Amino acid sequence: MGHPPDGLALSDKRKSSIWLALQNPVFKVYWLAALVSGTCVAAHNTAAFSVLGEESESTLLISLMSTLSSLPFALFTLPAGALADMAERKKILFGTCLWQASVALCLAILALMDLLSPHVILVSVFLFGIGFAFASPASASVEVEMVPPEHLASANTLGGLQMNIAGIIGPLIGGFLVSLSGPWSAFAANTGGFLLLFLAVSRWKKPAREAKAAPEDFFATIETAIRYVLYTPGIRVVLARIALFSFFISIIPALMPVVGLKELHLDPSDLGFLFTAMATGSVIAAVCIMPLARARLSPNRLTFYANILLILTLFLMAFVSWTKHFCCWRPSEARAGRCPQPSYGSPLNGPCRVGLGDA
Repeated sequence: MGHPPDGLALSDKRKSSIWLALQNPVFKVYWLAALVSGTCVAAHNTAAFSVLGEESESTLLISLMSTLSSLPFALFTLPAGALADMAERKKILFGTCLWQASVALCLAILALMDLLSPHVILVSVFLFGIGFAFASPASASVEVEMVPPEHLASANTLGGLQMNIAGIIGPLIGGFLVSLSGPWSAFAANTGGFLLLFLAVSRWKKPAREAKAAPEDFFATIETAIRYVLYTPGIRVVLARIALFSFFISIIPALMPVVGLKELHLDPSDLGFLFTAMATGSVIAAVCIMPLARARLSPNRLTFYANILLILTLFLMAFVSWTKHFCCWRPSEARAGRCPQPSYGSPLNGPCRVGLGDA
C-alpha cells in the first residue's frame, strides 16, 4: 500500500519528460539540425531587415517583408498538404532544403558583390516563404514517423522549444555577424544551416509499410479538404477566430522593424536585441503565464484578455516617437552626448520591450 515501487515511479517520470523523444538517435540529430537551421534563419532575417533599413527610406518596403513571408502560406498551404500526402515526404524535404539553401547562397554572393537592393531582398523573402510552405506539412509528418507513439507529446513540445530557442539566439547572432563582417555572413550561415538540415534528413530511413491503395488525385485531395471545412461548423468557427486574431496581431511583427529602424534608428546589433526581446517575451508567456491562465480561465476569456494585451501593446508602440525625445535607446548615443538624461533609458524602454515581447 502507499507508494509505488521506485522503478515504476521513475518509469512514469521518464514517460512524461519533455526530453523523451531525444532518446531516438535519428530524431535527436534532426532536432539539433533544425535548431541550428532555425537559428540561422532568424539571423538571416535580422540581416535582411538591416539591409532594407540601410538601402531604403520606405517604411512600406520594410513592412512588406512580413506580408511576403506569409503570402506563400496563404497561396500554397493546400497544395503543399496534398503533395505531402501523395509524394515521398523525404524527397520534399530534400527539395525544400536545397531550394532555401540556394536562395540564401545567392543572397550571400550578391551581398559580397554589393548588388543587394530592397527589391532583391523582398523577392528572396517570398521565395523562402514558398520553401517553408511546402516543407511544413512534410516535416510535421516526418517527425511523427521518426518517433514511436509514446514519444509524440515530447516531440511536439521539443518542436516548439526549438523554435523559441532559435528565436532568442538567432537575432543576436545575426546582429553580431552584420556588425562584424556584413550581411553576407548571416546569409552564408543560413546556407550552411539548410545544408545541415539536408544531411540530417538523409539519415532518416522511412519505415516499411504495408501496400496501400493508390493515392487520391491531387485536385481531389484539395477539394476534399475544402469540403471538410465548409461542412464542419466547429472548424469554421475556429478558423474564423484564428483569421480575425491573426489579422490584428500580425501588425506587431510588421511594425516592429519599422519602429526599430526608422523611429529609433537601431544598428544591426540593437535590432537583434529587439527581436530577441520579442522572442523572450513569447517564451516567458508560454512557460510561466499560459499554464496558469489555462488552469483558471476559459478559452473565450483567455482570448479576450489576449486581445486587451494586444491593444495595450499597440498603444505603447504609438508612443515610441514621443518617448525617444526623453531617453536614449542605445548606449552609443549617451556616450556621444546626444542624450541629456541617459539614466532614463532603461525605465522607459524596458517596460516597452517587455510589453511588446509578451504580445
